[in-house]
Amino acid sequence: MAFKRSSGILLHPSSLPGPYGIGDLGPQAHRFVDWLASTGSALWQILPLGPTGYGDSPYQCFSAFAGNPYLISPDDLLANGLVTGEDLTPLKELPAAHVDFGMLIPKKLNLLLKAFSRFQSDPGTLREPFEQFCADNASWLDDFALFMALKESNGGGAWNGWPEALRSRKKAALTKARKELAEDILRHSFYQFLFFKQWGKIHQYANDRGIQIVGDIPIFVAYDSADVWANPDLFYLDESGNPTVVAGVPPDLFSTTGQLWGNPLYDWAVHKKEKYAWWLSRVRAVLQTVDILRFDHFRGFAGYYEIPASHTTAEHGKWVPGPAQDFFRAVQNDLQKNGSADAGLPIIAEDLGLVTPDVLELLAAFDLPGMKVLQFGFTGPDNPFLPHNYVPNCVAYTGTHDNDTARSWYVNAPENERDFARRYLGVDGQHFAWDLIRAVWKSVAVIAVAPMQDVLNLGGEARMNFPSKLGGNWEWRMTENDLRADLAAGLRELNWLTLR
Repeated sequence: MAFKRSSGILLHPSSLPGPYGIGDLGPQAHRFVDWLASTGSALWQILPLGPTGYGDSPYQCFSAFAGNPYLISPDDLLANGLVTGEDLTPLKELPAAHVDFGMLIPKKLNLLLKAFSRFQSDPGTLREPFEQFCADNASWLDDFALFMALKESNGGGAWNGWPEALRSRKKAALTKARKELAEDILRHSFYQFLFFKQWGKIHQYANDRGIQIVGDIPIFVAYDSADVWANPDLFYLDESGNPTVVAGVPPDLFSTTGQLWGNPLYDWAVHKKEKYAWWLSRVRAVLQTVDILRFDHFRGFAGYYEIPASHTTAEHGKWVPGPAQDFFRAVQNDLQKNGSADAGLPIIAEDLGLVTPDVLELLAAFDLPGMKVLQFGFTGPDNPFLPHNYVPNCVAYTGTHDNDTARSWYVNAPENERDFARRYLGVDGQHFAWDLIRAVWKSVAVIAVAPMQDVLNLGGEARMNFPSKLGGNWEWRMTENDLRADLAAGLRELNWLTLR
């Protein structure tokens, strides 16, 4: 689509402030939208909204369609009479400075269980919209709710450890499970209803204030997900349901053994035969919750790295062609048919990493903007991440959720890169985060984005994710006082000065 020159903030809802242990979809989300609108910015970029599992990563979810129940607002539940003020006390005892998932999850699930119990005893005005939600979303909700109920009944383990009849989705076993677990299935469906009801309000609230939401579609899904369990033919799995090949990236300057992500790989021939039906339904579903899609690991659609599932590192894989233009033509045709892509695809391509000619051809074929991360640029004048090398059709970032904050990068970077950064930007480095923000905003990039941590000039303690680090990720939260008027005024002035 023809993007307008604009700017935005990258902030996942879990990082919002509030008294309940994790940012949620309640009053603080609406307050953030008001603050963002006051800056003159037009975009709010978020991470995937799916239900997180092991490791708490929004990029490893139990479903590509469902929402994360941990983000459900307790205040909204209270307003709807589904919980009492006393029920909220355990959540108020959680730390406010960061998300402690280990402490949060049981307390949040206990609150949601109380809400479900009260709904069952007195559904009131929620009965009809809940039933309508279940009917409208049956294509993914039925499998997801059953998957979650089965996961609970099997001790929380991955689905490949369930009894064989459930692993292979034998009809009699599923019929029996639906009957025996009917209440649990209903409960998980209710949690999804609550999530999308609350998120829908925020999405509309943002749109009404001139804010579009940029959502994220990870190219791969988690193995332990309703998506793989319910659609095994769409992935390279053996007869027992285990992956035969998995995703990752080869060794490079940053990792001598590469990165072994472990996600199952798509059997693109089957997807093509089915006219990409699963993928198209996924794209449509996400576009009901956001306005613009960021396709994570975009290069995987041109060609992806395939690693035998038996390997313990990514050293010995091979590159395999992806679905490329055929896939995106299908997406474009489907969205045009539904009136969603008259002016082109509403897609931002995360084209970081190894960009080969086939990736560039795919970007050009659909006029998709790629990403430029200024923090990666300070190695020399020919670096493509420096603003003088940008083209207008790109999205420029000071940094992303996967790298350090701007301030921390400057403190810890090699001196030759720090020196180049100071000379290039014409600064002394005392206010490096905002030096980057100004450079990105002044660039020709059609869209400029900064993580909220850079707007707040925070150090490494505020880093959202460290890709090679196990544990301690996705925990950062803002404070109640961070949405300051002076920050809004500074961004508003910069947006005016740079025609954003």
